Amino acid sequence: MLCGLTLLIGFANKDRCTGPSFDEWGRTQPDYDKRNKAEVCYSDIQHLWIGRDIDRHVFPYVDGGINDRGLLVGGSVEYPVLTGLLIWAGALFAHNDAEFLLYSALLMMPFGLLTGWLLGKLARWRALLWAIGPPLVLYAFHNWDLPVVLCSVAAVYVVHRWKRPLVERSVVASVLLALGFAFKIYSGIFVLPLMLYVLTGGRDGKELPDGKKYDLAGAWRVAIAAVITVVLVNLPFAIAGYEGWKASFTFQQLRRVDITTNSVWYWGLRPFISDDEMQSLVGVLSPVTIIISFAVACWLGWRRYQSEGTYPWIPVSGAMLCGFMLLHKVHSPQYTLWLVPMLVLLRVPLRWAFAYFAADLAMGIGIFRWFYAIEFNQPAGIYDSFSAQAVMIGVWGRAALLVALFVAFLKARDVVSDDDDERGVLGEAAPREVGRKTRLPRASGEPA
Repeated sequence: MLCGLTLLIGFANKDRCTGPSFDEWGRTQPDYDKRNKAEVCYSDIQHLWIGRDIDRHVFPYVDGGINDRGLLVGGSVEYPVLTGLLIWAGALFAHNDAEFLLYSALLMMPFGLLTGWLLGKLARWRALLWAIGPPLVLYAFHNWDLPVVLCSVAAVYVVHRWKRPLVERSVVASVLLALGFAFKIYSGIFVLPLMLYVLTGGRDGKELPDGKKYDLAGAWRVAIAAVITVVLVNLPFAIAGYEGWKASFTFQQLRRVDITTNSVWYWGLRPFISDDEMQSLVGVLSPVTIIISFAVACWLGWRRYQSEGTYPWIPVSGAMLCGFMLLHKVHSPQYTLWLVPMLVLLRVPLRWAFAYFAADLAMGIGIFRWFYAIEFNQPAGIYDSFSAQAVMIGVWGRAALLVALFVAFLKARDVVSDDDDERGVLGEAAPREVGRKTRLPRASGEPA
């Protein structure tokens, strides 16, 4: 219920930018470009109604491509194929950007609700971080991220709540992560720690095959399931329109590091080198450092397995996500939705979540006010504009917190593996109830 109310508030926040009138292309009037920044109600969903043939109801990818200027044409969009289908479905009956936002929100709301329900089943009251957190208001309908978040959370639920052998439920979870990959790329990275979890026999190695130290066959089944799923989902589009399908990847490959990407690379390197040098350098540094962060997370997870007996696949996945968000050349505001389930599933102190929400609010609000100041000739310098200062707080605050969370996640217990089901929202042990009585610690000398 609370998650549903938050989603409605999130939609109302974005809907402030629509109407009351529309031009011949279905674009909101008057002053659309000014309002979406000044009133902080910008949404990629509404904005992309024009420019990707979405308003023309063109089926995605099949007849598309990318032109010499790096612009997508003919129905191609810059997202993986399942998100492209979701975009097309949301626009199917729409005649203007307001209807497109509404229908897209109606399509995605069940994903957000089911995510909240699954997190509640997994983590109890800690799931309120998702259900009533500021990120859901700011970003639920900012872009098309709710489906991939659901795929990630559902994979955790299947692994730890489905009553089937470990390899079977892990294969299903791998399929879910691969489907998430076909919505937004990030969930695919969780397949590797899931493979290591299966390789080591799950919780305390209890589900290893008899006489085996490692389950190599099970780990490979998890990997193969993910690969087959990705191929099966993408293959029809690649066959029907290879150039249009490939254009989505080419667009991301060619995307420049600039003021709209908000990554540490742009703000960290821009004062010291030229733009062309920065693009070339980040094109190498970003993927290399991301891979290094993944390797470090998996290695530290392996060390923890050697001391505890269980490979911490959820903590490692959370750390890998932190590395990806920090080191990717693009750090869009809505990526916070990816991180929130990890703050729910891993028992890190709540102050980490609150601190990240604060930095994210500074970015999520400040960036659009700053764009408004730049575009409409308002004071926009770091010394005379609070919006510019808020952006810096957001960029470097999030970066510092992602580094800290990388470490904190790798040390944290996950809620689904915790034997104490009576732990409260702060992760502190609560007395167990037996019947209508409370079992308290025995006093000294009390008979057993």
